Amino acid sequence: MIRGVLLDLAGVVYVGDHVLPGAIDAVARLHAASLPLRFVTNTTTKTKQTLLARLTRLGLEITGEELFTPGQAARGWLTEHHATPELLVHPDLKEEFAGLADHKRRAVVVGDAGEAFTYDNLNRAFRALIDGADLLALAKNRTFKGSDGKLSLDAGAFVAALEYASGKEAIVLGKPSPDFFGSALASMGCAPDDAVMVGDDAEADVAGSLNAGFASALLVRTGKYRDGDETRFTPHPTATVADLPAAVQWIVARLS
Repeated sequence: MIRGVLLDLAGVVYVGDHVLPGAIDAVARLHAASLPLRFVTNTTTKTKQTLLARLTRLGLEITGEELFTPGQAARGWLTEHHATPELLVHPDLKEEFAGLADHKRRAVVVGDAGEAFTYDNLNRAFRALIDGADLLALAKNRTFKGSDGKLSLDAGAFVAALEYASGKEAIVLGKPSPDFFGSALASMGCAPDDAVMVGDDAEADVAGSLNAGFASALLVRTGKYRDGDETRFTPHPTATVADLPAAVQWIVARLS
């Protein structure tokens, strides 16, 4: 029985500044079917509030409790573990970490820093790690689809470089972290084996959710999808469909 749906955003609902065809109506169809719905994104270049405002401009009205971001998860981790961040993130995300108390414990927080991924900044992070700081990866994605429509290098390669140099393993806070998926599911009272994930990333979205115990995970052929992704990572998708409207059709057809 399907009792809850998680949707990725970039590449599934929108690409760049454009909503994908049929995506808004597809989300409305899930709401009309009275299915609890959460949006789980690995976007790390915007604060949660900025992302909510952007979604509103695109025509997608969602509340803060429906949206789960790695920045939000990182702030929670830092608070829970009484740690102060050493940030290697996009300048627009730094606001997410404002107002945290200063503690002796330190944690290097790595997100999609873009042009801030300079040698000096990476070396500063490395030195903090070998001095005892924890390593937090907001996400460890390999690629993302840029505004030019081509795949671009994501933060995962830089996280891997810091892991290699420091000998530390990163704590991944976004997808495919089971805790990240679990927080979204818990907020709507849904067990993993009653949940469906829809995403364009065969590794983080699909294999990640299935490894976290989800009943089903659908891969859409939009966003960063490339031919062959459905067999590139294991577990394989429950189904590979054209886009979000097709994914919603798959889900709705299995409600009765």
